[in-house]
Amino acid sequence: MGLTIGAGPFGRRPGGVFNFTYQSPPHSLYFEDSPRRVRAEFNGETIAQSDHMKLLHETGITPIYYFPLGDIVMDFLEPSDHTTHCPFKGDASYWNLIVNDRRVDNVMWSYPEPVEGAPPLKGYATFYFNKMDAWYEENDQIFVHARDPYNRVDVVSSSRHIRVSLDGEVLAETTRAKLLFETGLSTRYYIPPEDVATDRLVRTDTTSECPYKGTASYYSVEGAGEEGKDLVWFYEQPRREGEDVQGYLCFFNERVDLEVDGAKLERPAPPK
Repeated sequence: MGLTIGAGPFGRRPGGVFNFTYQSPPHSLYFEDSPRRVRAEFNGETIAQSDHMKLLHETGITPIYYFPLGDIVMDFLEPSDHTTHCPFKGDASYWNLIVNDRRVDNVMWSYPEPVEGAPPLKGYATFYFNKMDAWYEENDQIFVHARDPYNRVDVVSSSRHIRVSLDGEVLAETTRAKLLFETGLSTRYYIPPEDVATDRLVRTDTTSECPYKGTASYYSVEGAGEEGKDLVWFYEQPRREGEDVQGYLCFFNERVDLEVDGAKLERPAPPK
């Protein structure tokens, strides 16, 4: 993974500053050792646990944990006829998982003969994260997907003048925001509820999970129709990376007009 120096021109700018042109490879894979003990559980049983995990990073895909085959309880698994092909990794074989009265098909896969140039995947297997009941890194449960050691979440206090509007109506205005910077994502502006027009907000049943910050709850903006549906989120009991924004309210930058020190920000593209 990472950037490689491209074939385009690069050299020294006037004044002695180097000017480099970088090109990112179109598709890359990086298979690395992980120092964390990882455990996957299903129907009250530990299906896999290892101190010798591998973490696969692949362009456009969240990180995936791979277990050595010797650290998987194969008594709970049966081979499946299902196969898939990946041009970057090869042909994948699948297994069904059966534990007492519960069964899930094609939940585990491996690459018995990876294609030339692929990482050394032979002898390892992985599971669909959301088909297992629980995952743990050491003794801490993890959610959504394997945690990326290269993902960083930073929260800083800001005295910038932040104003949030929808269809010309100001919904929030503050100089006490918390700015949350997360690798690869747009800056998020978390605002204390005292500086938000909370009388316009209606709590919904919607929730979402972040592997780093925790479970988010949502508000809709009353009277704003589809545009205002689940427009605001917050963390009541965040995980460690989100502790500094606990109880603060955040609006989707993508769906509101957001001004910072009087300058209107361009709406970012919706997250994929």
